[in-house]
Amino acid sequence: MKENRTQTSYLFWLACIFQIHGLHRLYNGKIGTGLLWMCTFGFLGVGQFIDLFLVPGMVDEHNMKLRAKLGISASGMPLQDYAVNPTLVREKELELTKKTQAPTEKELMVKLAQAAQRRGGKLSVTQAVIETGIEFAEIESTLQTMVKKGYVGIDNHPVSGVVIYDFLEL
Repeated sequence: MKENRTQTSYLFWLACIFQIHGLHRLYNGKIGTGLLWMCTFGFLGVGQFIDLFLVPGMVDEHNMKLRAKLGISASGMPLQDYAVNPTLVREKELELTKKTQAPTEKELMVKLAQAAQRRGGKLSVTQAVIETGIEFAEIESTLQTMVKKGYVGIDNHPVSGVVIYDFLEL
């Protein structure tokens, strides 16, 4: 399945520079309005300008229709699974969504406390990144928040000098 790309659609939109209007609409399956744009110079340029902001939605709509025609959901699962057990399919889609979403600050604080507990109550930023899989800046920011709230103290490793966060209650 070859989906349309927003960049390609914008290239077709730019054809208006050469007085060829509506190619982006034809590319995204909007044949009627594409032909209308060609005959009216992009609805006298106004429609062409407005489409500058509508192109991403046109591409998404076209791709969604294409996936539906081929029997594929947005998550890549076959649509016939919906008929078999729609609740199970929805749960799988939510699970996929959760995996791609970053945890909330509260969830991250819990993960950091659990990681510290496994390490005797002390945790460096690098160890936290390894334990959670979350980027350095977010880990460091969350640990600083925990310090400000009094949940965590700061110390240095006696040999390496690395900043160590001491989870006081562990």
